[in-house]
Amino acid sequence: MAREKKAAPAAAAPDPASLSFEEAMERLQGIVEDLEGGSLSLEESIARYEEGVKLSRRLTQTLDEAEKRIERLAEGAGGEPVTEPMELESSPAEDREGTGKPARGSGRAGPAGPGEPDELPF
Repeated sequence: MAREKKAAPAAAAPDPASLSFEEAMERLQGIVEDLEGGSLSLEESIARYEEGVKLSRRLTQTLDEAEKRIERLAEGAGGEPVTEPMELESSPAEDREGTGKPARGSGRAGPAGPGEPDELPF
């Protein structure tokens, strides 16, 4: 009887496209907990894994689309706030340092240019 109880959610799995982002995240978390629990049969585990992969792909796509829409607030020419597209090309290390230079270890440093401090080659 316990097997029938666990098989029901897999059979009634909602279409990932019909779920909100938050609902899809909750469903994916539940799937991970079920798989980690180790009490599912092989068939149930495979079905949950496949559902989890579909949810993961949808969530990743949603996040990628949201990232493209991010804007940052900046000061306009007259001092008024304006929005402009966020530059997502920099690495997290660059964002923390705020220098716009490549992160450490990304290449050999050459001689320092005008106004630049000497950099170590590592």
